[in-house]
Amino acid sequence: MQIQELLKQAQPPSVDDVKQYLSSLSPKTLISMGAIAGLVSYWYATRPKAQKLPCDLRQQSVPVKGEEFARRSALIGDKLLTYYFEDAKTLYEVLLRGLRVSNNGPCLGSRKPKQPYEWISYSEVVERAEALGSAFIHRGHSKTQDPHIGIFAQNRPEWTICELACYMYSLVSVPLYDTLGAEAIDYIIDKATLATVVCDVPAKAHSVLDCVSARQHSVRTIVMMESFDSDLAARAQACGIQILTLKDMEVIGKANRQQPVPPRPDDLAVICFTSGTTGNPKGAMLTHENVVCNSSSYIKMTEPPLYIYYDLCLSPKVVMLSHGGRIGYFQGDIRFLSDDLITLKPTIFPVVPRLLNRMYDKILGQANTPLKRWLLDFAARRKQAEMNRGIVRRNSIWDQLIFRKVQASVGGSVKVMLTGAAPVSGTVLTFLRAALGCQFLEGYGQTECTAGCTVTLSGDWSAGHVGAPMPCNAVKLVDVAEMNYLAANGEGEVCVKGPNVFKGYLKDPEKTAEAIDENGWLHTGDIGKWQPNGTLKIVDRKKHIFKLAQGEYIAPEKIENIYIRSDLVAQAFVHGDSLQACLVAIIVPDPDTLPAWAKKRGLPGSFQELCRNQDVKKVILEDIVRLGKEGGLKSFEQVKDVALHSEMFSVQNGLLTPTFKAKRADLRNAFRQQIDELYSDIKM
Repeated sequence: MQIQELLKQAQPPSVDDVKQYLSSLSPKTLISMGAIAGLVSYWYATRPKAQKLPCDLRQQSVPVKGEEFARRSALIGDKLLTYYFEDAKTLYEVLLRGLRVSNNGPCLGSRKPKQPYEWISYSEVVERAEALGSAFIHRGHSKTQDPHIGIFAQNRPEWTICELACYMYSLVSVPLYDTLGAEAIDYIIDKATLATVVCDVPAKAHSVLDCVSARQHSVRTIVMMESFDSDLAARAQACGIQILTLKDMEVIGKANRQQPVPPRPDDLAVICFTSGTTGNPKGAMLTHENVVCNSSSYIKMTEPPLYIYYDLCLSPKVVMLSHGGRIGYFQGDIRFLSDDLITLKPTIFPVVPRLLNRMYDKILGQANTPLKRWLLDFAARRKQAEMNRGIVRRNSIWDQLIFRKVQASVGGSVKVMLTGAAPVSGTVLTFLRAALGCQFLEGYGQTECTAGCTVTLSGDWSAGHVGAPMPCNAVKLVDVAEMNYLAANGEGEVCVKGPNVFKGYLKDPEKTAEAIDENGWLHTGDIGKWQPNGTLKIVDRKKHIFKLAQGEYIAPEKIENIYIRSDLVAQAFVHGDSLQACLVAIIVPDPDTLPAWAKKRGLPGSFQELCRNQDVKKVILEDIVRLGKEGGLKSFEQVKDVALHSEMFSVQNGLLTPTFKAKRADLRNAFRQQIDELYSDIKM
């Protein structure tokens, strides 16, 4: 009681009291106090701060009213997002908005070896796109008649100008890729009735001519981005095709200027053909609304802070252009990508898992002593601990001592990285998030939903899931009873519904009906599982089709059917791990053929011993690869290594069904050790 009374009577010190106290201190003491106060103030002003979260990360998605087992993003209400900016509802409006908000700043950049980036302004991009689009119209293309324009080129500024020319006049771009193969390119030209194909280099033009030279075709014009010789022109003329340069087309367009034909949101923008590993490619028809709503969702999911992401299928262009951003392209040679990154110093860097795996392996490879490895692991754990508290930065002591070179290898200015197209190992993702010190998100989707349907939210740095539904779509799980996945248990086939879902496959209503059900849900064929925090985890594949780390689809049964044509092979099980970049196989040699073959070549031993013989394995591997080439397999469809197994797959040992079909999950589990050893040997 006496203490309380004394406290009540106590008075705060007056200004004079403080002055008297300070005057009693020595100059050395005052300097020390000032230094301490300065350090405390500096620490308080510069201390790392946790970022503001976009929502409660414990509930990133919520149930959709009236739709069982479906969930939507927690960032929106019941209405799905269709656009973010009122003045950018089509891809043409996106370009005009970029011109305005950038104040005609730099737009597209490219570089020559050992040179700085050279930039084209927004107004020049608009002018060139309008000239090229006018030339397309002048030569007979229009929104209602012959609207498709093929683009067969590497990603470069001219590619973007070509597609923007299409959007400006309500035409439809149809990308072509080397990885599709000659047969698929021929099919696409015919399916899309392409009259004009824009190519970057003569080799691409020759590929087009290879496809059309021996039959009736639709191609009338090939437009070349780069110079070409008279032999190519003569060969094209023999096929009834005129070759013009891109500059020629722009001159034609300027002389025959046409008013832009602005598209509507529901007009087609692009037809993306799938790789077609189980048959001919399928042309996914995507509208302006499809692309805009998907891109807008990336922006919405990163509020606050607002970062700019990229569309998994259609590159960074849409989101970057809508913000008036700059897009820099690599030289075209992957060997010089690091030099391009160092020169460009990008703030946004989209990557595929295969590149992440290479970065991870390279970093670990440089930690070649126990001490270096310990320091690397310790620094990564310290950065990961900060990330778990919501702190993402590149200026910690661990960045200065350990991760500075890693960050410099991607330019040193990256704020956002986004990966997709294939799964990435949780170990790799968690480590690189810490090492690179930037926002690092993982997305999931497919071409048919304009690339993305889920993406990890900023602030959620846990691994092993692909995030929550995007604001433009709902995600539902449906039963796959034959695989024992039930939606009531939070498991099932992933289905997507929203304005980002495509309009169907070009001229293929049957395949369209297989993909989109009568209620508008797109069936992806992937098996998903809801996590307690409302995120989605991909756990399986409904059909026996999977992706490799670089994003290529694989149909293993097609490959197996080719390999068992070998006289030495009785059975084959082809496996591809989505975290790996190649295929491996378990091969059961033919017990009747192999011993006789080995005897002729003086190879001793029982059948079981021959299956352990490395020379036998080498011969079988060479033979099946030869058959694969003859059977038209692409390089990524060929196995890189095999393990020989002496016991036949059978119903009795649980590896075949009663109808003698491979039980792939059981085969994968039975040979897990051999598969892991094969991948380990390939890496060595």
